[in-house]
Amino acid sequence: MASSSPLSETLRRLDRVVQEEEVRSKLLDAAELARRTALPVSTVRSLLRGGVPPDDSVNDRVRTRIAALAEAEMAATGRRMSDLASDISERLGVSGYWARQVCGGKKVPSVELLHGLVEYFGVEGGEAFFTASAADALNRVLLPVVHGLEDPANDPVLALMDRYGVRSADLRAHGSLTREQLERLLEGVLRSVVPSDGGRER
Repeated sequence: MASSSPLSETLRRLDRVVQEEEVRSKLLDAAELARRTALPVSTVRSLLRGGVPPDDSVNDRVRTRIAALAEAEMAATGRRMSDLASDISERLGVSGYWARQVCGGKKVPSVELLHGLVEYFGVEGGEAFFTASAADALNRVLLPVVHGLEDPANDPVLALMDRYGVRSADLRAHGSLTREQLERLLEGVLRSVVPSDGGRER
């Protein structure tokens, strides 16, 4: 059941540690999560609301996620599909036609080619990035966020902020510090790397 799924539990934990709606909205930005999971934005929004995505097969997941990564790669680099397919063909040792069919979401790659695409696109989680259910794919991305919020020791940046007293509940999410907080954080960092006698390298 969706109510007892790992994703719903992760979202409940997130609710417990994040009280501010603005912070929660930034952490759960559907477009950014869709980019990181290669899921459709509509699917991410549905999952975040507790919905259940449409049934799909493993082959469907693999095809659509590879196509999403290919689209994102072309948008980021300005390359055309033919350029991307040619690059994959050369790197992974498959025909240009087959690479184009796979990147266009028309064909399912072999296990060997799927492994190569994991490395080519630099995705985390190995082949499971392409084969996991939508809920599991989203949960994989959200879990480290929850862990970092629940236990700052898991997050070196938050731990450093705590150590020097510059953390508030939403600093990481907002991505900004006041000038005074930033100065205190930098002072702490410099103290930790500069020799205590103030000596300089000659």
